[in-house]
Amino acid sequence: MARRRRRQKEELDMDIMEVLNLTPMMDVFTVLVVFLLITAVFTSITIMELSVPTGAGAAAAGKPNFAIEVIVRKAGLEIANGKSVEAVIPKKGDKYDLEKLSEVMRGIKAQYPDKEDATVLMEPKVEYDYLVQVMDVVRSAVVKTPGSTLGARVTLFPKISIGDAP
Repeated sequence: MARRRRRQKEELDMDIMEVLNLTPMMDVFTVLVVFLLITAVFTSITIMELSVPTGAGAAAAGKPNFAIEVIVRKAGLEIANGKSVEAVIPKKGDKYDLEKLSEVMRGIKAQYPDKEDATVLMEPKVEYDYLVQVMDVVRSAVVKTPGSTLGARVTLFPKISIGDAP
C-alpha cells in the first residue's frame, strides 16, 4: 500500500516539461518567423497635404480671383475658371481622357506660370480611384523632349484642394 502511494505521488510530482516535448514546435515557430520576415512586403505610404476650400475664405486684395477647377463628372471632365466652364473633355469609352487633361493643364500652366493651386471637384458616386488619377495629372505631367524616348516630369499645380462638384 505504501508503495502504491509513493508511486502515485511520484507520478503527480513529475514535471510537465518531461512529458511534453516542445522542441519541435519551437523549431517550427522559428522557421515560420524567419519565413514571414523574409517574404514580408514593406510598403511605403505617401501622405499628401490637401486643403479643402471653405466658403469663409476671402480673396486677398489686389490679386485676381482666378481659380483652376477640374470637375470630375460621370460623363467626363470639365475645366472651369471659377465662374464658367472653359473646356469639356468627354470620356473615351469607360475611361477618362487623362492625356487630353494633361495637355489642357500644361496649356493653362504656360498661360499662368506663377499659379500653383488648383481644385479638383467630384460628383457623388464617382470612384475614388478616378480622383487620385486626376489629382496626379493636375499635380504634374511627363513632357517628352523631341528625339528622346524618356520624358521629364514637370510640376504643374502642386497645391491641390478637393471638394464636391456643384
